[in-house]
Amino acid sequence: MNIFRMPNVRLVVVTAVLLVGTVLVFVAAKTVLERRQETIEAVPGADAASEGARQPVSATNGMIKITGLLGEDIAPAPPAPSMDRMKKQGCVADGLLNGDYPGDGKTIKLINRSNCYYLHRAVETWLEPPDFEAIDKNLKDLRGGFVVGMFLAEAIDTKANYAYPLEGRDFDFDRMCRPGSKNFWGEHTCKPYLMSREYRTYLRYITRRAMDRGVQVFMFGQVYLQDANDLSKSPISEVIAEMREYAAYHGMEIFVGAQTNDITDEKYLSKFDFIEGGVGLASDGTVENGPCFSRWWKKEGDWCWGLLWNDRFSKKAKNVFVHYDWSGKIGDDMSVFTRMSAEKRHETTARLHEYFTSKGIGFLLPYLSRLHVDNGGCVGPAKRFYTPDDRFSCDDEDAWNFILSGKK
Repeated sequence: MNIFRMPNVRLVVVTAVLLVGTVLVFVAAKTVLERRQETIEAVPGADAASEGARQPVSATNGMIKITGLLGEDIAPAPPAPSMDRMKKQGCVADGLLNGDYPGDGKTIKLINRSNCYYLHRAVETWLEPPDFEAIDKNLKDLRGGFVVGMFLAEAIDTKANYAYPLEGRDFDFDRMCRPGSKNFWGEHTCKPYLMSREYRTYLRYITRRAMDRGVQVFMFGQVYLQDANDLSKSPISEVIAEMREYAAYHGMEIFVGAQTNDITDEKYLSKFDFIEGGVGLASDGTVENGPCFSRWWKKEGDWCWGLLWNDRFSKKAKNVFVHYDWSGKIGDDMSVFTRMSAEKRHETTARLHEYFTSKGIGFLLPYLSRLHVDNGGCVGPAKRFYTPDDRFSCDDEDAWNFILSGKK
């Protein structure tokens, strides 16, 4: 007897075949998706690396007009930044475009009448995502001709509310954290992690929106806190390549730098256009020549706060910038600097600017920096802020403009 001629058996067999076929199709599809996901995770932003080629465009008088990430009209690409001028006419302008503290418009006027060329950290992201509406407002009041910098901070607020319109959702900052870094900077904070897909998506979004506004310099804060422990597995090359791709699409040239502290891996340092750090200022206006600041480093094996103009670092990097560093603690560079007399501040800054720039190292003059509230010494519009504005007690504005003018 042929059992396959029995109707019920044939039905069972056909059903089984269809079921097996469905399962195989599902498994194959799942495998393809998993492999694609693995590729995306292995290459940061691979699913969005070509977003620049998909940006909205509109036709105007037969010409193709490039618009911003969210379809906004954007200004023509700014001129290529000059690294040489950045080194000689660079100014720390921390958070200038975030809020123009104290909000009277006079801080931007201070910058407008300065001889600054490069505005270091003018867009700040420490524990706060960039508010591009406020940035747009302040940019309108800023005169032309500046090269604007953005700081990509090593600290994020895990409770921040920040929309990601490209996917119709809010960013999940908790998913951006480096493992084991929760509450590192205080409650609801962490160190962001470049190995996190969500953090790379956030970086991609904010840097592209910044480029839409003509921002040309980007610096990773304490990048060793953000990157992989094993630098050979670092995704920073792909992250920077994406940034350059988007800039090129807009006809822009950008520089990408990082605070690298005591990293000496030449292959890693050369990925950046510049490295940046403090000077380790002494109360008598001198700086040290060793590789590590002696306040913490006494012998090999001690913690090293890198003095980046030392050959240990500078010869392995493309470019180096230094400045009066601040940590919000008494005793940092800005603390020492603001406790000096006006005459000592001016003499020290003129001498260090000449010394470092003559060696091809950029020296950034302080225009907007942070201070400890109990530091003492001269201050800006509040005890926590420094500015050279003649309206306040430091009164360094004329001296800084003379230094930046290049006159002897």
